[in-house]
Amino acid sequence: MAQFGPSQARSGGTVTGGADTMEELSVEELRAKYGSKMEIESEDNMLLSMGPQHPSTHGVLRLLLELDGETVVNLAPDIGFLHTGIEKNMEAKTFTKALVMTDRMDYLAPMSNNLGYLLAVEKLVGVDVPPRAQVLRVLLTELTRIGSHLVWLGTHALDLAAMTVFLYCFREREYLLDIFEMVSGQRMMTSYFRPGGLWRDVPPEFEPAVRQFIDFFPARIADYEALLTNNPIFLERTKGVGYISPEDAIACGVTGPTLRAAGIPFDVRKARPYSGYENYDFEIPTATDSDVYARYRVRIEEMRQSLRIVEQALDRLPDGPVRTDNRKIAPPPRSELGRSMEAVIHHFKLWTEGFSAPEGYVYVPIESPRGVLGTYLRGDGTNKPARVHFRAPSFVNLAALPLMSRGAFVSDLVAIIGSIDIILGEIDR
Repeated sequence: MAQFGPSQARSGGTVTGGADTMEELSVEELRAKYGSKMEIESEDNMLLSMGPQHPSTHGVLRLLLELDGETVVNLAPDIGFLHTGIEKNMEAKTFTKALVMTDRMDYLAPMSNNLGYLLAVEKLVGVDVPPRAQVLRVLLTELTRIGSHLVWLGTHALDLAAMTVFLYCFREREYLLDIFEMVSGQRMMTSYFRPGGLWRDVPPEFEPAVRQFIDFFPARIADYEALLTNNPIFLERTKGVGYISPEDAIACGVTGPTLRAAGIPFDVRKARPYSGYENYDFEIPTATDSDVYARYRVRIEEMRQSLRIVEQALDRLPDGPVRTDNRKIAPPPRSELGRSMEAVIHHFKLWTEGFSAPEGYVYVPIESPRGVLGTYLRGDGTNKPARVHFRAPSFVNLAALPLMSRGAFVSDLVAIIGSIDIILGEIDR
């Protein structure tokens, strides 16, 4: 059995072990302490705390397990160890300044978060985005999806003791981070998308760098598959593990690759296209086994489909501005600041006071690497959002973990947790 950090094991009517110190609880005290988190089925079972320090929980997640021997009888996720108050903090900032908080929410897909939030802002305010900016947003968001899936694949393989895949995936991710740094000046927390478009246009070396990635990456995906797809150890650890029925997946609100691995071809980019996704030719990868292995196959194929979208976006990239000409939203061109006092005043007031949004509310969903990321935004006529709330896919998908884990072995939990690809910054926002 894996070595779990702080644990709680029932012995002779008591439970021993606590989150920080050893403690002894009666069954009545146990029910009073943990009953709200999990309904304990039998007093003869063992209660075990997995995490929050265990490396395979993918963040500071704690799982309260009820075990019959090594079989999981019941499971309850215990979250909140990484709570940041992102949503309330955004409500204390102007619409533009709040953007930087979205990068920190799902730190493996910052541009996806930027896009979801900005689409809501632009819908609330009523701003159009220039065609060049829309295409670049799609291109960079799909590169972000590939980068996120690379981190998932590398860490998931590492959880199952496949270290080579981890090194390969992070090698390719480094190339993508170099591209993000090229366009934004930052490797991860880019804040490159802005209300009405982009911060600035991409540099001349951007297109050759992306073309090079398009050329070599298909062979790298084939390398990952050569190491894992038919690997007997990987198959033994993933096939038939972590099953959830399509009906249960829908009932739990599961989205993203986890839902598509259950045979449900739902993708917001197809169902409710945004940012011009209706103009791109790509497929929705699905599987039917709805286990850990099926989720792996779906994400592998999703990287190929994202590559198709990136190539199409690059081929159709138009000339033109990358920021709206609505001067209530966008700052004046830098070239005007040296010759126009009005432009200087406008620039100063826009960055200090921001812009106001009318009263009303909007909800905009997008397809993030983990599933449906929905942004609810309410304006009250001021320069700050009155309410910001995210429908975070990691939070919803985590709720399905007890169904996936019931009846599995404790050793399978490592693979199951990894397969749903949670980000705790998104869950504990």
